Amino acid sequence: MRHIISVLLENEAGALSRVVGLFSARAYNIETLTVAPTEDPSLSRMTIVTSGSDDIIEQITKHLNRLIEVVKVVDLIEAPYIERELMLIKVRAVGKEREEIKRMADIFRGRIIDVTDKTYTLELTGNGQKLDAFIEALDRTAILETVRTGASGIARGERVLRV
Repeated sequence: MRHIISVLLENEAGALSRVVGLFSARAYNIETLTVAPTEDPSLSRMTIVTSGSDDIIEQITKHLNRLIEVVKVVDLIEAPYIERELMLIKVRAVGKEREEIKRMADIFRGRIIDVTDKTYTLELTGNGQKLDAFIEALDRTAILETVRTGASGIARGERVLRV
């Protein structure tokens, strides 16, 4: 089962490598990983997407909580949450393709953020399935380059990840 683990940790050198090392030492796979400082510059928030049984996720959570830099760990799927991912995609756009790409961007609520004579670069946000659907809707030969951030997530409502 897919899990989104949100980790609040001290923003210091080596913290990220220790978390990743924990996963690799136990042969747990990280599907996506995002990390950035929070509103408190001494803390970072890490979002890890991984798969595993409830027992495996419980073990991951316990191991994460043992790391000195880790302040708090939450599995977001335990309660309602919001998940988003950012994708930048550069596509070939010449002739009739230009209008088709614009129409596709509108349908998927994307934005064209760079234009040249032969290409468009688009920005899309949404869950992974939405971004995958956009890629599937395009002609594969039109895709020149794709960059995705991986999932970021936050609990809905009053639930917060804070010290």
